[in-house]
Amino acid sequence: MNDTASSDDALVLVPGEVELAALRRVHAGGVRLALAPSARAGLLAAQATVRRIVDAGEVVYGINTGFGKLAQTIIPHERLAELQRNLVLSHSAGTGDALPDGVVRLVLATKAVSLARGHSGIAPEIVDALLALHNAGLLPRIPSKGSVGASGDLAPLAHLACVLIGEGEVCTPEGEVIGGAAALARIGLAPFVLGPKEGLALLNGTQVSTALALAGLFGAEDVFAAGLMAGALSLEAIQGSIKPFDARIHAARGQPGQIAVAAAVRALLEGSEIVPSHADCGRVQDPYSIRCVPQVMGACLDNLAHAARVLRTEANAASDNPLVFDNGDVISGGNFHAEPVAFAADIIALAVAEIGAISERRMALLLDRGLSGLPPFLVRDGGVNSGFMIAQVTAASLASENKSLAHPASVDSLPTSANQEDHVSMATFAARRLAEMVQNTAVVVGIEAMAAAQGIELKRGPRSSALLEAEFAAIREHVAFIDQDHFIAPDIEAMRQWARRSQWPTALLDILPSRS
Repeated sequence: MNDTASSDDALVLVPGEVELAALRRVHAGGVRLALAPSARAGLLAAQATVRRIVDAGEVVYGINTGFGKLAQTIIPHERLAELQRNLVLSHSAGTGDALPDGVVRLVLATKAVSLARGHSGIAPEIVDALLALHNAGLLPRIPSKGSVGASGDLAPLAHLACVLIGEGEVCTPEGEVIGGAAALARIGLAPFVLGPKEGLALLNGTQVSTALALAGLFGAEDVFAAGLMAGALSLEAIQGSIKPFDARIHAARGQPGQIAVAAAVRALLEGSEIVPSHADCGRVQDPYSIRCVPQVMGACLDNLAHAARVLRTEANAASDNPLVFDNGDVISGGNFHAEPVAFAADIIALAVAEIGAISERRMALLLDRGLSGLPPFLVRDGGVNSGFMIAQVTAASLASENKSLAHPASVDSLPTSANQEDHVSMATFAARRLAEMVQNTAVVVGIEAMAAAQGIELKRGPRSSALLEAEFAAIREHVAFIDQDHFIAPDIEAMRQWARRSQWPTALLDILPSRS
């Protein structure tokens, strides 16, 4: 069966086979979710195994013991429901702003997929409830801070689990904040009394870190495409050389991202009248920010592709603890440790920082008359007008800010739970900071594209390619040509939104990991 089948009115999630394209749709919103019927047998079998263990009086971690450092404490049968409820309530210790709606939708979807792998011992009705909350637009209010990425995203996932037991807070489609019990009533459910292991299965797992990292990946792909488009416009604005994009150069090196980026830029420039118009201009080499676009952006693309593979796997993973298997074994391990997600998020952060860094350098090049051949600061009446002078300062400040934010989070660890959990991943922060980095880079790339459009218009002569002329026209729908200084902040915000869009020419979409 294909990864995520599509019915008339819902995406059908097949545990273990959900693809990034489907998760991108979940993040964007507007889609209903359903669980593949084939997943139900595994859910019921694992639940039966847990019940058998309880009925037989066997002692198994997470089912009838305390948690973490208290794993040696055996809990009597009559207190197992109290154990699970107390676990959820005591772990609801998050703080900070609520996670964005798109991230919460991903948390609900990936938690349902993980539980439905059939290794968690949880009632199918709980998985159904997660999807019902999603489909009703009732999104648990999950604080963004309070997880170290092992033993899973305990605090944020506890806030999700709170809703299922009638506690916590939920954001409605109308923007209200209501209690968990009221939210469940809206979908025709009473609060759950959690059975053995069910609270632990809900709290353990990497779904919050993974959802944040997926949102960061999707944003990184958007600004990557915007950065390639802005770079192609800048090349045309300075009448740069097309020779560094020759396929033979990149085949000789063999790096796949580099080859793909060079091909994408050639496709964007196909049919340009500007390229042949300066064939004999005597320009030998452009600065690296133009000439090395395939090498730099190609390396970014390779990193995004690697992170995408890791996150696709993690979004489908059984990552709670302990895990229940077909033969009745219940095995404690460490799938909740989010180190793969932390590394993936750090890799995305490096790529996002570099997309902005090289974009800012191209923008600085456009403003430098000695390098670009364009009027200083891209304005005709210089002196009286400052043109793009301070817009470039803004871009530089954000590119520099991203350098600090790109410092890897995965190399940090602070022991918790009385040193039982003595090495953690910090994946949640590693992924959470991607949102700010993507926004910073969107501003930088948007300013470059605006400056490139200004440069093209200042030197208007031969037309560019059909694709770039269409993009030039789209930019002009956002911002006008600058004849004289004006209040420029709204232009920058409009171009940030331009850089955050998800629809780009096929030549760009085809090389993005979640779109290809």
